[in-house]
Amino acid sequence: MGSTYTTEQAMTPAIATTLEYLCPTSQRPHTWMCPPPDGQPVENADYVRKPVTIHDARAAATSLEREGYTLRHAPTALDDFQNKSDIVRRYYPEMAQLALSVSGASAAFVFDHLVRERQPGPPQAFGRIQGHRPGAAGRVHCDFTAASAQRRLTLELGPRAVQVRRYAILNLWRSTRHPVLDAPLAMCDARSVAAGDLVASDIHYPDRTGEIYQLLHNPAHAWSYFPAMTRDEVLIFKQFDSAAAACHTPHAAFEHPFTPPDAPPRVSIEIRCLLIYA
Repeated sequence: MGSTYTTEQAMTPAIATTLEYLCPTSQRPHTWMCPPPDGQPVENADYVRKPVTIHDARAAATSLEREGYTLRHAPTALDDFQNKSDIVRRYYPEMAQLALSVSGASAAFVFDHLVRERQPGPPQAFGRIQGHRPGAAGRVHCDFTAASAQRRLTLELGPRAVQVRRYAILNLWRSTRHPVLDAPLAMCDARSVAAGDLVASDIHYPDRTGEIYQLLHNPAHAWSYFPAMTRDEVLIFKQFDSAAAACHTPHAAFEHPFTPPDAPPRVSIEIRCLLIYA
């Protein structure tokens, strides 16, 4: 089935599908990733699926500084992505070095990772189902706003943060088992995103509240993905950049119409990395 999929993909440079966007709202959106207190609703905003065309990014050269994302061949020496201590000890340094090589930054600090295992059914809003490991996140979003990126910079550097002239946050995303035939990750060209498309939103966890951007639909959004990503490939994209035009790269998992019925569920790891530029 894998070879059939690859042939289909080679003949289909553009995929017609839908992505979930935030509807315009007068309230600041929030989502609870745990049971909300006092019977509050899990969300306070409405969402809508919009038709989009997602292009084959392998057919064009992409870069962090232009589109806000790129793909690199980057095999890893790590075999087991279930052992947290091994990920921190062995995989973090690999990804820090990759982030430096692709960005030209002078320092890289890997501060977080997330292993996702795809759950049955459509991708969840932010990839969370109670009682399961995080799955594919199907709602269009950016993981950091200007405010939450600044907080991360201060958390990592402390008082030295005020001396930093330029910093960025990258996501480095890899399939850990099989080629990604199921729920691939779509990337939005940062140049096609208007400031008014970005809506600061709160994500409540049991121990903290994070701030992300959700996206209002804009027909100008230009979507692409890298078909059948392998374990030896890493998708690198910007979550925030304090100085570049390609500042935010919206993304979301999507249901691929050519996914074989027996395709293995996608399992992936994403690394979040703070970059400091001299």
